[in-house]
Amino acid sequence: MTEKEILKALMNVEDPDLKKDIVTLGMVRNLVIEGKKVSFTIVLTTPACPMKEMIQRASENAVKLLVDKEAEVHITMSSEVTTLRDKHTILPGVKNIVAVASGKGGVGKSTVAVNLAIGLAQLGAKVGLLDGDIYGPSIPVMLGLEDAKPLLEDIDGRNVMVPIEKYGIKILSIGFLVDRLQPVVWRGPMVSNAIRQFVNDVNWGDLDYLVIDLPPGTGDVHITISQAAHVSGVVMVTTPQEVSLSDCRKAVNMFAMQGINIPILGVVENMSHFTPAELPQNKYYLFGKDGGKRIAEEFNLAFLGEVPIYQSIQEGGDTGNPAVLGTTPDSIALQSIAQNVAQQIAMLNATPAPANA
Repeated sequence: MTEKEILKALMNVEDPDLKKDIVTLGMVRNLVIEGKKVSFTIVLTTPACPMKEMIQRASENAVKLLVDKEAEVHITMSSEVTTLRDKHTILPGVKNIVAVASGKGGVGKSTVAVNLAIGLAQLGAKVGLLDGDIYGPSIPVMLGLEDAKPLLEDIDGRNVMVPIEKYGIKILSIGFLVDRLQPVVWRGPMVSNAIRQFVNDVNWGDLDYLVIDLPPGTGDVHITISQAAHVSGVVMVTTPQEVSLSDCRKAVNMFAMQGINIPILGVVENMSHFTPAELPQNKYYLFGKDGGKRIAEEFNLAFLGEVPIYQSIQEGGDTGNPAVLGTTPDSIALQSIAQNVAQQIAMLNATPAPANA
């Protein structure tokens, strides 16, 4: 057996998401041949690859069927989060910035952002969470960090903030810097300056994903974020209700505007239906049905998943124990959304960036 023969055989194994073979994608690493023994590592583009086992089996079969049926194949499956941000000077240690947005308030955007960040960390990624909702910061409450205060450290003669760490993620919010009962009454320029500080004057370190919880609507913060950092993509959150869908459409169109032009990773439908614990087979569509799916189809976007109305999600947000940490159906739904977001980013990063990006 030769290296050339084995690589040729592995070129028949395709990544189902990226539509290219694993050799061309550079996923095959550390190939070693010792007689009948063959070992190599397959480095996936996301820790959330749902086809991990299928790719492993297909690779083993390719070597045995196309090279030597008596080969002893040992494959190590690994992952390495990809990025298109490696040439950017702002937040150079952050591979991907994921903004979580909604057209209107009250649709559970912050709940999705918190559980998404922790869900990505559960997959083995290094994750940060930035609370970009300056007027209504809710991240401290949702993570049980109402009394937390970030420290300052000196880096090259400049004082920078150190994010708070909990549940395996790095967190920063304006709620850490102001009294919990004190409203933030700032004009637009002050809000924009605060966002820039949270991007530039914080030691985020090396991250696979920085999740930014944007304020609802379309305004200053969204424009500032698009200018201050190269955002990889946006997760849109909506409820099935028509008034939410209408505002969601506006937000999708805003991110497509010239000067902003940020890809939409997909749509999450929150509060999709209610199932009483005593009637687990029943579904009650309190706010309409399939609104998130319709938005996704209308704009040709990925549907990232739906989150039913569960009391445990509300309780988790109020007590600082996010639902994604559990093993119940609501936990599984949120974990699935994190996997789908990671998958969409990997697919986006495999596509050549536009010339004006």
